[in-house]
Amino acid sequence: MKQIKYTRKAAPAHMVGDGFKVRTFISSAMWKDMSPFLMLDYIEPTEYLPTDHPRGVDVHPHKGFETVSILWEGALEHEDSSGGKGKLFAGDVQWMTAGAGILHKEFHEKEFSKKGGVLHGAQLWVNLPAKDKSTPASYQDIRSASIPEILIDGNKGKVRIIAGEMNGVKGAAKTFTRINIFDAHAKADASFDLSVVDGDHTTLLVLKGTVLINNDKTAREGDMLLFDNAGEKIHLQTNNETHLLLLSGEPITEPVAAYGPFVMNTQQEIIDAIDDFNAGKFGHLN
Repeated sequence: MKQIKYTRKAAPAHMVGDGFKVRTFISSAMWKDMSPFLMLDYIEPTEYLPTDHPRGVDVHPHKGFETVSILWEGALEHEDSSGGKGKLFAGDVQWMTAGAGILHKEFHEKEFSKKGGVLHGAQLWVNLPAKDKSTPASYQDIRSASIPEILIDGNKGKVRIIAGEMNGVKGAAKTFTRINIFDAHAKADASFDLSVVDGDHTTLLVLKGTVLINNDKTAREGDMLLFDNAGEKIHLQTNNETHLLLLSGEPITEPVAAYGPFVMNTQQEIIDAIDDFNAGKFGHLN
C-alpha cells in the first residue's frame, strides 16, 4: 500500500478572470513531490446569475506544458490558435497541449451564461519533458461518453479513467509521459482500491465526503493527500457519498523554469518563449 506522506488544504479561494472561483492546491514548493503536475485549481461549485456577456478568461498564451480541464457541472467554451474549439458539458474533459506555444480563451458557454447555474470543475497543468516542449500545439476534446469506467463492487459507484490505466482499463487521453487521472464517485460504505505504479508521485484530492485510507487515516472534504512513492495500491472505505480525484505520474526529473504561462527548463528558454510570443509565433486568435 502507498502510505500518506502529508496532507494539505488549498489556498483561500480567488477569482481567475471573472468566471472561475478557484482554490489552488499545488504551489511551486511542492513540484518535487508532485511532478509532472504543476498546478491544480479546483473550481469549487459556484452559482452564477444569468448574463448576456459570458464570463471567463480572454486570449492568453501558454508554452511548454499541457492544461487539463475537467467539468462536473455547468458548461464551458474553448478556442485556441491550433484550431482547437469545443464546448464542455458535465463529465467532459479538454486536454490542451501548449507545446511550442498556443493562444487560447475559455468562457462560460453562451446558453449556460444566459440561463445561469452552477459551475464546478478543475484545471490541471501537466509538465512536458524537455524533448517534448517544442511539440506542435494540439487539443483533445474528450466527451464524457468516451471515458472508460470501472464499477465499484456492490453497485457502490464508479471510477472514470480519464488518463492512464487501471485493472487493464486504459484511459481516454493521450499523454507524453505516464500519467493517471482517476475520477472516482462512490456511495456510502463502498470499499475499493485505486491502483497506481510503484515509484510514481501520487496525490488524492477529496472533493466530497469522508473516506478511510488504508484502514488507518481519515480524510475529509477539502483534503489533498500526498503519498510516498513506494507501493501500488490505495485502499478506500467511504463513510458517505464521496467524490475523489487521483493524480499519479512518472516524475520528470528535470529543472523547471516557470514564468506566468510559460514552463521551460532554463531562464534563457523563458526569455526565448516571451520573445516568440511577442513575435506572433504562437499563432493568432481573435
